[in-house]
Amino acid sequence: MSAPLLSVTGAVKRFGGVQALRGVDFDLKAGEIHALLGENGAGKSTLMNLLSGVHTPDEGEIRIDGKPVTFSNPREAQAAGIATIFQELDLVPSLDVAANLFLGRELMRPGGLLDVPAMRREASKRLQAIELAIDPARLVADLSIGQRQVVAIVKALSYASRVLIMDEPTAALTVGEVERLFDIMRKLAATGVGIVYISHRLEEVPDIADRVTVMRDGRVAGITEPHAPQAELVRLLVGRPLDELYPGRAKSAGKTLLRLKDASFKLARESAGWQPPSGISLEVRQGEIVGLAGIMGAGRTELLSALYGTGLAGRWQGEVAVDGRPVKLESINAARKAGIAFVTDDRRGSGLMLRMAVGLNLVMSVIRRISPAGLMSARRQAEAVRQSFGQFDIRPKNPDIAVGALSGGNQQKVVLAKEILGNPRLLLLDEPTRGVDVGAKGEIYARLRALAAQGLGILVASSEMPELIGLCDRIVVLRQGRNVAEFNGGVDEHTVLAAANGREA
Repeated sequence: MSAPLLSVTGAVKRFGGVQALRGVDFDLKAGEIHALLGENGAGKSTLMNLLSGVHTPDEGEIRIDGKPVTFSNPREAQAAGIATIFQELDLVPSLDVAANLFLGRELMRPGGLLDVPAMRREASKRLQAIELAIDPARLVADLSIGQRQVVAIVKALSYASRVLIMDEPTAALTVGEVERLFDIMRKLAATGVGIVYISHRLEEVPDIADRVTVMRDGRVAGITEPHAPQAELVRLLVGRPLDELYPGRAKSAGKTLLRLKDASFKLARESAGWQPPSGISLEVRQGEIVGLAGIMGAGRTELLSALYGTGLAGRWQGEVAVDGRPVKLESINAARKAGIAFVTDDRRGSGLMLRMAVGLNLVMSVIRRISPAGLMSARRQAEAVRQSFGQFDIRPKNPDIAVGALSGGNQQKVVLAKEILGNPRLLLLDEPTRGVDVGAKGEIYARLRALAAQGLGILVASSEMPELIGLCDRIVVLRQGRNVAEFNGGVDEHTVLAAANGREA
């Protein structure tokens, strides 16, 4: 039996008094896509940094084709055929595609001038080799995130790489871009390239991986097949069964907070395929978590945005009532006055100021309530921040660091906490755990249930069916902009999907 393309045996790594890796074994075969899963702090990044030459192991051995290797820096790993594509892509936006591909290895003409035409011709060949129709003269800044990701792959392969390590490659991609990326990854694997695919998106694993290694607390918790039940993957990730991830449901619900009856709205900017509703009816009561299910384009995000008064063209039609009183939700200000808060599906783009301190992010939207004169009382600000850190267990417990430095789960906790500081009666959530690892999801679910128990009504849209089924008291199914079915929490996934797609269960 031939040796693995890449193998790690007994890897140990310490940083001061912290042991990040505790005797890790890992291997990668030629032509294999090997998924590496784990929570934040599980050791994935440390292992990746050992393989890419950023760190050296304190104990253990790395082999390529069965031969021991040591790397003292990333260039040595690169020379050995290992390329790493980090989440923050190693591209220069102000340069064109060809210049990025040849950065540091520019083709020169006699006399020391850059041979730009030659670099663009060669770049075009490399892009065409993976069927990517991008003009090599185009600025990287003008490319989509998905296109940039593929340019980074082409750049990595230009070093004759046999091992490609990809860190959360789909984190910022659209569904179509993910499918395109997976197609490219499969083609590369078919040529013999071994790919380490690091992710926390369990739903993607069966679509792309040949094998799965799960890490927990610096160790390998298990190695399994990609089609293993999600419950088994969750158990390996967090060390407890999937059913313990979700808190219990509400025993009873209070008065109706939100009521829509034959309501409809029109958006100022409507996406392709979107059909304005002819009438939608639903209720959300105190202490209740109601889910919105539906396939892409069903209208979940549009409904939440309209309830928050954003993007509307004209007024709502039909009955729209909050706390039993008719309301005109025609602006964000009107929605906030009605006691409605909204957590967007894009926390990094519109939910947070990433370069600003965590504490300032928390109090930005409620400064006038904390300080009626519009001035920031240090005492009141500190109390609000302390309350938020305690309620949501935001880590690290330092309000002065930039929120962009936090993990995805802790960033989402900050978004939720800053909306809760406004004391809303109704909380709208769009994809509340997108980009969040399983452990942080469990913490967020528990906090949402605790808030509901205090009387908050929650309306949540999610594309993760297990999340809706496990978290929600009721699920309303949307199709083509209108509600077509309603189920109690705990309904099976097949039944909900059948309703969402307009077929019999």
